[in-house]
Amino acid sequence: MASLTSQLPILIFLFVTAFTSAESQSFIGVNYGQVADNLPAPAATAKLLQSTAIKQVRLYGSDPDVIKALANTGIGIVIGIANGAIPSLAADPNAAAQWVNSNVVPFYPASNITLINVGNEVLFSNDQGLISQLLPAMRNVQSALAAASLGGKVRVSSVHAMTLLSQSDPPSSGRFNPALVDVLKGLLAFQRDNASPFAINPYPFFAYQSDPRPDTLAFCLFQPNAGRVDPGSGIKYMNMFDAQVDAVKSALNAIGFNDIDILVAETGWPYRGDSNEVGPSVENAKAYNGNLIQHLRSMVGTPLIPGKPVETYIFALYDEDLKPGPTSERSFGLFKLDLSPTYDAGLSKSSQTPSTPSGTPSPKPTPSPKPTTSSKWCVPKTGGVSDAQLQANLDYACGHGIDCSAIQPGGACFDPNTVASHAAYAMNLYYQTVGTDPMNCDFSQTATLTSTNPSYNSCVYPGGGSTSKLPFEAGKVDTMSINGSSKVGNLLSIRNKVLVYLFLFLIYSLSL
Repeated sequence: MASLTSQLPILIFLFVTAFTSAESQSFIGVNYGQVADNLPAPAATAKLLQSTAIKQVRLYGSDPDVIKALANTGIGIVIGIANGAIPSLAADPNAAAQWVNSNVVPFYPASNITLINVGNEVLFSNDQGLISQLLPAMRNVQSALAAASLGGKVRVSSVHAMTLLSQSDPPSSGRFNPALVDVLKGLLAFQRDNASPFAINPYPFFAYQSDPRPDTLAFCLFQPNAGRVDPGSGIKYMNMFDAQVDAVKSALNAIGFNDIDILVAETGWPYRGDSNEVGPSVENAKAYNGNLIQHLRSMVGTPLIPGKPVETYIFALYDEDLKPGPTSERSFGLFKLDLSPTYDAGLSKSSQTPSTPSGTPSPKPTPSPKPTTSSKWCVPKTGGVSDAQLQANLDYACGHGIDCSAIQPGGACFDPNTVASHAAYAMNLYYQTVGTDPMNCDFSQTATLTSTNPSYNSCVYPGGGSTSKLPFEAGKVDTMSINGSSKVGNLLSIRNKVLVYLFLFLIYSLSL
């Protein structure tokens, strides 16, 4: 038996690798579009990406300069095949082999190519000839990968628009367009056989444009709102992103593909638009993308895909100045051409919980300052705030990583067991935890700051100089049951403890 001393370095390496992998945020990606004539050099972009929490990049093509620039960065790369190339790839397996040998083999594994998207929103084109050629093209590309010994290492998929759904509201009623079901079943059977994800482009931004009410905006931006109950499932949805993803999940379930993973290939919010466009602004873009990233980091998942984040690619890395259409189409960039952020979406490696407006977006786009001590407390306004709104505030605060155990049964602040009391504690804890900027005590204009300490009996409200900043445990998440109440979880901490115990067990086993 090998000695413990000789095996220990290997064990330590394996443990650190496993721990680092567990902590990585490989579910956060970005779209790197190139319909522009002024983009930074690929090498500069690669350095920018390495300075962020972005772990995946989606290209719409297979630019070799970009792929080479991303070599040895550890960043996953999704490459694309244009719609125009589909007919030749479908007709000739040799064309697929040549494509793989030119666009994948020379770069892999130094460049971590993980997925090839064959076409973009092909089914949306209504080109029946092209639609019929999509599956044969995907099969030929998959066969070419297998021939290059890359089968199972590089996956094959295709990206779809939300217009695939003939019905999406409520989420439990999500169904695919009947005219496309047969085509989809063929694609999904192929993807099941090859363990590739179903890629979709949900945009709450467009949902808001079609229904521009204040409560819809809050629902789309992950901000406090009354929520929307799905009468078919009884699930209360608190944001549009989850509702759209779960509508796709319901559609997959309805045709027998409940085991297919969903990948969000595009989602985002423009920071600028034309005067007649509803929704684009720096504040809204910062709120949507920042809160989306925070939602993904929480590991909550969606009501129908609980306990894990959906791999998501935010649109987009840079503005693309040559794109046609309204100004908003050229204004999705997370970063400017000088590589500085357009706004703080919480993508820096040091940023775990981006400070974004928690209520109606404030006209001030400046980031929240780091708090030192707070001499104020955040509480609901007196009069005029309904229990439904207070419950929404409670769900929002406890759903963003704070420890709401004090208002659970047996907790110091559980009594009085009322929505008003529990919401008051949670809203203040959120304010003290995320940052004592007044915008974090907005809650759709239902909260206010007070210098009167609301603590009572053994229930202590943080604030008043009692804390500099509460420790924010990025791994601690609160999931909501279907009736809207919160449960405290700690998925990441449990996972990390398991890794530690496994490591100790291995050492013990080798010492016997």
